[in-house]
Amino acid sequence: MSQSKRGSLIEAIINVLIGFAINFSANALIFPLFGWHLSAATNLKLGLIYTAISIARSYCIRRWFNSMIKKAAQKIEASTEA
Repeated sequence: MSQSKRGSLIEAIINVLIGFAINFSANALIFPLFGWHLSAATNLKLGLIYTAISIARSYCIRRWFNSMIKKAAQKIEASTEA
């Protein structure tokens, strides 16, 4: 069964939002250990940039895999009809 483009986008957004929350918290804890002190606003801006990139990446990968699955299913269907 294939996933709709809307479903792929929703999956990508939810996945990335969970990652954003984890990353935002981790940055606040880990960056100071390396001497990097970012304000919450700067941390948020960086997170938003990487979130946009991650949503696009996640969506494209999901659509690519969905395409591969669909092609494989069509090959199987064609071979069983022959």
